[in-house]
Amino acid sequence: MKIVIAGGSGQVGQVLARRFEETGHDLVILTRRSSSGIVGRLVCWNGRDLGDWVGELDGADVVINLAGRPVNCRYSVRNRAEIIGSRLDATRVMGQAIARVRRPPRLWLQAATATIYPHGYDVANGESSPIAQEDEDVPGTWRFSVGVAKAWERTFDEAPSNPSTRRVLLRISLVLSPDDGGVFDVLLGLVRRGLGGQVGDGRQYISWIHDSDFVRAILRLIKDEEFSGVVNLASPSPLPNAEFMRILREAWGTKIGLPAPRLILEIAAFFMRTESELVLKSRRVVPSRLLEAGFQFTFPDWAEAAQDLCRRWRKIRKA
Repeated sequence: MKIVIAGGSGQVGQVLARRFEETGHDLVILTRRSSSGIVGRLVCWNGRDLGDWVGELDGADVVINLAGRPVNCRYSVRNRAEIIGSRLDATRVMGQAIARVRRPPRLWLQAATATIYPHGYDVANGESSPIAQEDEDVPGTWRFSVGVAKAWERTFDEAPSNPSTRRVLLRISLVLSPDDGGVFDVLLGLVRRGLGGQVGDGRQYISWIHDSDFVRAILRLIKDEEFSGVVNLASPSPLPNAEFMRILREAWGTKIGLPAPRLILEIAAFFMRTESELVLKSRRVVPSRLLEAGFQFTFPDWAEAAQDLCRRWRKIRKA
């Protein structure tokens, strides 16, 4: 197959790219930056305007749009504009490109975020669950994230439609891999330094997916033409932060994990130029549609997933 990944130079994109390259697919990475070590044939785009890159979509089998500015930053006016603009612009121009080519891709997989579901502890959110409302009694930064998520999906829904292109919206949870700078690498770094205790009151749910299951789920969505519309990409076993971190400490082989009370976390987030929402909002998301279709997760539970990721992290770094 010919597979085009927009925003494929990032951590999640490269998780997919390595698998596609290993299995011999023709892989194109649309990227704003060119650097060594990126898997795939690099083609330049700016994520806003039509250009020569559009020709790569003509006759492609699959396009996967993962483009969007990272959210690990302070939500300043400038950063907010870049976060929302990068997502909406890339989605909009991708739709325009697909509508323009003579032989459009048969499948468009569009990234979205599991952050669109409400903050809560009791209810597991499947694809048919209500989404969060921007007037919820939560901090303003949390409402901003929900607004971005809703605008992102709305832009995808309003993109030009081509009846020959199947469209799937991916509500993605935390994709955990042992790669440098990824979410797992950051969390494990806290554990290795004795700082991997619960965050806040530890009740907030973490929704996650092991990188191998993420790849397998994408492959299933490519193969199974019954899938269209919204699909949650998450393991079937989200769990509270306190339990999540305890299991990670056990997988690494340490008992010490200093907790981070909310006040301390807010101060640390300020100095680290990030937002506490990323670890305080409760995201209890389940992959109802995948499970109903009989998809079997290799790592449905966090304990086995954490052990595998720790082993691979050590192997990569010979630690």
